[in-house]
Amino acid sequence: MSRRRAWLLGASLADLLFLYAPIVVLIFFSFNASRLSASWRGFTLQWYRLLAEDHALLAAVQNSLLVGLASTFVATLLGVCAAVGLERVPFKGRKLVEGALLLPLVIPEVMMGVSLMLFFALVKVPLSLVTVTIGHAAFNLPIVAVIVRARLRKLDPTLEEAARDLGATAWQAFRRVTLPLLMPAILGSALMAFTISLDDFIVTFFTAGPGATTLPLKVYSMVRSSVTPEINALSAILVLVSMSLIASSLVLQRKSPTQD
Repeated sequence: MSRRRAWLLGASLADLLFLYAPIVVLIFFSFNASRLSASWRGFTLQWYRLLAEDHALLAAVQNSLLVGLASTFVATLLGVCAAVGLERVPFKGRKLVEGALLLPLVIPEVMMGVSLMLFFALVKVPLSLVTVTIGHAAFNLPIVAVIVRARLRKLDPTLEEAARDLGATAWQAFRRVTLPLLMPAILGSALMAFTISLDDFIVTFFTAGPGATTLPLKVYSMVRSSVTPEINALSAILVLVSMSLIASSLVLQRKSPTQD
């Protein structure tokens, strides 16, 4: 048993090293004084200062934040409603609705991006930040619904029934009992949706129009010419922000209903 545990521990550490060693190297070389990433020439923060002075990059960051916040709000609102409706309201064809809701999670992202672009072209909606927001909300909605529904299944239904027995209406019981217990899952799913929206490239590539350049599109345009230390610094920031948001989301989701 000790040998098996040692082998499993070694395999786990090797997996973590394989996954995170490139990220550590990227962050390390973002402080390299040399413009060539192949050799270390000393510590510097000049690449981060250059990023702060890049107006085109700051505009892309602003667009990404705007799209992320707007799409997260829409996806969270609709996802919570979908989760509550599927879990608490019985109706015919619920399995069909569940399958349709989960479809964006299983189809290739390229296919989803192309279908969204064709849909906007069919309804004659010009590509802009609005279409990017709609696209991001479309693939984030199932994520929110799945996370919130999983939390909803763990709640004791007698708590809401007790509120109804004490004279509360259905809306009052949901707002004062169920919603506070769902809040960790709602916040966690919102953080997850915002992280995915912030990092998304494929759907954004197909749904963005002129003047709708987000941060991933900006990074792609920078990488096409050459990999510079500015890209290392920008990638390091993106990695740290994304990992922080995902960690916060997981912490909120693991909070048990009895702790609320």
